[in-house]
Amino acid sequence: MAGHGDLQELLRMFTSRKVPMMTAMRHVQALQSKNLRSIEQIAEAPLSGVEAAIPDGKLAKSFHAACKSHGKKGTKRAAEEQPSLNTKKPKLEPHKHDLDYNSMTADELESSLRLPLVEDEEAIRETVLVTNRAPLVLAFAVELLRFTMPEQPPSSRLSLSQAVVSANSRSKAVSIGIEKAPTRGEEQIPEGQPKVRVLGREISVLKRSGYAWKSDEPDETTSSTAGPSSRESSSSGEQKTWTVSQKLTSRASTFVAHAASLSSPSLRASLVKSLMTDRPELETATHNAWALRSSYGNSPLVQEASFDDGESGCGKFMLQIMRETEVTNTVVVLTRWYGGIMLGPDRWRLMRECINDALSSRRRKSTLAGEALWGLDLENKKPSLTTVGMPIHRPEDARNYLLRSFATAPTDRGESETKKTLAAVKEEKQESLGRLLGALRLLYKSWAGTLRKDELDRRAWSWYVSVRPEVEAGPSGWGAKGPLKLSKILDLRRTAGSTG
Repeated sequence: MAGHGDLQELLRMFTSRKVPMMTAMRHVQALQSKNLRSIEQIAEAPLSGVEAAIPDGKLAKSFHAACKSHGKKGTKRAAEEQPSLNTKKPKLEPHKHDLDYNSMTADELESSLRLPLVEDEEAIRETVLVTNRAPLVLAFAVELLRFTMPEQPPSSRLSLSQAVVSANSRSKAVSIGIEKAPTRGEEQIPEGQPKVRVLGREISVLKRSGYAWKSDEPDETTSSTAGPSSRESSSSGEQKTWTVSQKLTSRASTFVAHAASLSSPSLRASLVKSLMTDRPELETATHNAWALRSSYGNSPLVQEASFDDGESGCGKFMLQIMRETEVTNTVVVLTRWYGGIMLGPDRWRLMRECINDALSSRRRKSTLAGEALWGLDLENKKPSLTTVGMPIHRPEDARNYLLRSFATAPTDRGESETKKTLAAVKEEKQESLGRLLGALRLLYKSWAGTLRKDELDRRAWSWYVSVRPEVEAGPSGWGAKGPLKLSKILDLRRTAGSTG
């Protein structure tokens, strides 16, 4: 059976021959289907066996020869070549296309999303980078989640972190007048969608059902002081009184439904009044019909009441749906903005969908228990088919952003500048990113045993603010770059006896 190291090396051997990562993964899967799972097995197999898995004969021959050569190096010159293998850093190439998550195992996906890491404190301390603020927020969040949500795989950390960057950028754009604030009441996702808190921001997430991942890194977070994590503190907050359906529009008419628990029919008026106060746009609607069903303790008797508010037959229709779903102790408000066109029978379908959606949202549990997550991307209008049709922040996009965003600041030594090759520039940026992530890991590690996870999350934002590049205020500073001294991050580490 192939080990994690074998898988990485096989992928490296393909990509070093200019094979795209997605194609390399398909070749590895094809080899595995022929029971060629390790470098040794491929080296010992006949060329015809390798060619049966890799249609490109030239590539198959080159790859087969590389596997044989790999084995010889390990037996003949291990003592001589091991030091050079340790010092040579693997190339981390950006992904040019969206990864197909459905065709990849967890190991393949997480391996393809590796990030550089340098924990040499001396090298970190002397480093000054040039960057803008958004990728720095991304780096702060990615490393933070390693300590506050260690159950999340690297792919999820990248997705969640990119969601934080997106939310932060949108709010910043609104505050400086580049974008308009979103209109109140225009829900883009159901209210029952679970949320987590990262760097002090609440972001909507999507559970990655059945995703199994096991970290091969040593656990450095177990010493954290007991207490709720940012995930737990977010999902265990006070539940909202009203749940809301998605808005449905047909021929200029718009429908939306709200549902709330009801302990007594006498509370209906105050509940509906509070809904209208909280969402004044509902009072502009043509109709606000309602229906309630309330039980009497353990008695089988159920009290019912309804009001059409001009939407003919709506109240009785709502009660019928509530009976069908055996819903009691609940009040439902159905709102319609009439567009001037009669809908005919389609009106009943739209009302039913809204009512069922609001009732389902009320029953939906938004608590999380260690599942792997995606960060939802509310701006993406074309979600990938590989993520069940819902728009997410893709981890490969976040990784690519990190790989290209951190350059080394020029020195003032008066040395003659030589033009660097593209490969040299990429390597320099990877080294810079590795040092930044190393500085952040050393910072978080120093506080992980002292601060609770929610406190570490809260403190991390203030650390980011204290070290971020200085740029001009207002629109002129949007996207501007500035210097970042990594020594400032190291200086934030906890020292003996410090409490923060």
